Amino acid sequence: MIKQWLAHAFAVERPEDFSPSDEQQKIADRICQEIIRRDMVTLAILSLETCRPLNYIGSQAIHFFAPFLSILVDRTAQKTFAEFLEQRGSIDWMCQRLETLSTSHANKQNAPVNEVLSPIISETMSEDHS
Repeated sequence: MIKQWLAHAFAVERPEDFSPSDEQQKIADRICQEIIRRDMVTLAILSLETCRPLNYIGSQAIHFFAPFLSILVDRTAQKTFAEFLEQRGSIDWMCQRLETLSTSHANKQNAPVNEVLSPIISETMSEDHS
């Protein structure tokens, strides 16, 4: 009995097993979209990777400063995001989500430009060959 308990006494969850709830994902996506809007993806990923060992401490800081932060941010969103950061795989998930959303954002921005420029480019190419 004691041997079984002791075998898993120091077990922690694996980061690969992390999957956020729908509410946590919605809040994290909102934060990611704001980072992308401000064109700070690289800096955000660098900061997240650097502070990875401190994600739990950061979540506890959010809980601690909740009375002050509630002036700026919704209280339930704070609590949900703090619970998100308490989990081991949250930083990996956030970095991957930032990369995915920024890539899709860049593709959306480039698509209309290419559609507008392709007739102009083909027209100038045909004029050069004549």
